[in-house]
Amino acid sequence: MAKLSAEQIAEKLKALPGWEYKDNAIGKMFKFKEYLHGIEFVQKVAEIAEAADHHPDIAINYTRVTFSCSTHDAGGVTDKDFKLADNIEIAFNDRDA
Repeated sequence: MAKLSAEQIAEKLKALPGWEYKDNAIGKMFKFKEYLHGIEFVQKVAEIAEAADHHPDIAINYTRVTFSCSTHDAGGVTDKDFKLADNIEIAFNDRDA
């Protein structure tokens, strides 16, 4: 999959509130009321990522979970990363917590 230009990334980020381009990846931090809510969300995203065979970097800091998406074999951000980010957003908005 082809690496997107900075202009393409900026345009696509307009559809993903809170996501930003940094360090050759797109990412966003999600906040939860309790630690275990974040862990449950990470598990859900892990299932989504495994099904897509595209895995984000994940940082867990108590009630904050940050996802960073980049296509390493393409050397940057691709449409795969935006698809995964879209699915992360859908999962976040559909959660019970």
